[in-house]
Amino acid sequence: MSKKETIERVAPKLTLGQTLKKDLKAHWELYVMFIPVMIYFIVFNYLPMAGIIMAFEKYSIKKGFFGSAWVGVANFQRFFASPYFWRLMRNTLLISFYGLLFSFPFPIVFALCLNELTNAKFKKVVQTISYLPYFISVVVVVSILYDFCKSNGLLTNLAAKFGWSGGALISAPEWFRTLFIGSNMWQHLGYNSIIFISALAAIDPTLYEAARIDGANRWQQTIHVTLPGISSTIVVLLILRLGQIMGVGYEKVILMYSPATYETADVISSYTYRVGLQDTDYSYSTAINLFNSLINLIVMTTANKISAMINNTSLF
Repeated sequence: MSKKETIERVAPKLTLGQTLKKDLKAHWELYVMFIPVMIYFIVFNYLPMAGIIMAFEKYSIKKGFFGSAWVGVANFQRFFASPYFWRLMRNTLLISFYGLLFSFPFPIVFALCLNELTNAKFKKVVQTISYLPYFISVVVVVSILYDFCKSNGLLTNLAAKFGWSGGALISAPEWFRTLFIGSNMWQHLGYNSIIFISALAAIDPTLYEAARIDGANRWQQTIHVTLPGISSTIVVLLILRLGQIMGVGYEKVILMYSPATYETADVISSYTYRVGLQDTDYSYSTAINLFNSLINLIVMTTANKISAMINNTSLF
């Protein structure tokens, strides 16, 4: 009889309720700490999901959720037939794609560079400086952009020296995505690199020693030891990032854009803000947001499945 079979015969099998009760008794402090988090998600994430019903109604505040007229998928059809549909899809996908292309790998490269620094004091100074922009308000960041990109701003004058003659960069549609993504990279570089720095610190130093004994230089150690050591972290974060492919936040967009830049700046979230809060068309905005969330869910689930098939790394 195997050791596992012996343990199973001697130890009584506990029911789910008994197991939970035992774990609750042993780790009650952790469960108490979890209560505020649970309340937060219930109040702000799960209860508001009842509002999804508005996407299928002609919602009236006076009549409420269950008294408003049912219209089925008419709000979705209205959005798909809208003259702004393809513009919104194009802008949202392009900003997300460029953000993924540039903003996602940049913190990884930054973390790898920090990992190569041998001067601990200088390394801490660089890390601290890189974290600071994250704590600057989006409103302040956009104000800085406006100052730098107005008609006589620093960046506008610099662009003029390279042949730009279109006036203020902040009012130029072709510059919106560059300014949006570039400022995001600057603001989130240090903060987004924290998890990669932590993953690098968890790599076994003996692997580097073995690589050096085998004659590997620093570049070869990075390729064959460092990157494989943080590959699972990169994959998980990439899946999460793909799950936000349609999730360009409206806060910074509405602070930066103007009617002159709508052609390249208007995204689904900013359009939802306008029709929902400014035009008070709650049903239509809910339908757009639900469509957006479904696309994100499908993309994340697909990416997770592909990742599980290729390298056995997945979220669920």
